[in-house]
Amino acid sequence: MAVVKVSNLTKTFGKFTALNGVNLEVNKGEVYGFIGPNGAGKSTTIRVLLGILKATEGEATIFGKDVWKDAVEIHQHIAYVPGDVNLWPNLTGGEVIDLFLKLRGSSNKNRREQLIKRFDLDPTKKCRTYSKGNRQKVALVAAFSSDADLYILDEPTSGLDPLMEQVFQECVMEVKNQGKSVILSSHILSEVEKLCDKVGIIRQGSIIETGTLEELRHLTRTNLLVETKEFIPSLNEVKGIHGIEAKGSQYSFQIDTEELDNVIKYVSQFGIVKLESAPPKLEDLFMRHYGKDGKESKGGVK
Repeated sequence: MAVVKVSNLTKTFGKFTALNGVNLEVNKGEVYGFIGPNGAGKSTTIRVLLGILKATEGEATIFGKDVWKDAVEIHQHIAYVPGDVNLWPNLTGGEVIDLFLKLRGSSNKNRREQLIKRFDLDPTKKCRTYSKGNRQKVALVAAFSSDADLYILDEPTSGLDPLMEQVFQECVMEVKNQGKSVILSSHILSEVEKLCDKVGIIRQGSIIETGTLEELRHLTRTNLLVETKEFIPSLNEVKGIHGIEAKGSQYSFQIDTEELDNVIKYVSQFGIVKLESAPPKLEDLFMRHYGKDGKESKGGVK
């Protein structure tokens, strides 16, 4: 049985359709990457899963329970980190962490202390003095200190420096190795690529692609830099080649992955001196759907 199962989920606000038939499934021990530009419907989907918003149509279950009717019971087994954390200004970071752990019925003090140290957080400071990054750290320490079965992380590394992003990634892999499940909504595509077993791309309220990274890479292009002894004629006419840039005897371009073999055979006729290949990235997939600026039509909801 899937830990999270969403079927034909629709959410409307008046005449506006924020989610239009969303389907997704997250299994035990799986990290599911949920990507899309602002306004695509990521956070709306997450709010439905958390029982904050009621779906207009469709079904959504966590641990086999209805996310709206059984929200209280479900929340005993999940940890949630939003992208913009608001904390009680007069409590210290440590007090907030302890409060969250007590609400969740957890009391793993060793884990709490380890995470505070790893995230380089001063738990004695009042929350009103914290930067955005430190507020995120409080939420992340509280989440990963709990013994949750599902972690729902909505832009969780917003405001963190690269070193702390690395600590976050380690924490995700640790809970995954313990058989926990994670939904990770992120704009940091390299992060999604490192961590996720499966990816869903949402646009204008609809899932337009879903699958493992390997399954989705047929939609991406490999970057190639080649230097040859002879001039390569009619390179722009070779099937699957895009964005050719030539500098003397060097050529750089992108190749549709399924045409890689044929392209290499063609260019090798002209005496390869140098060949550099960069594997396709999740970012390439993202850009092909949304263009260079990652934007879509106006009027979306986050």
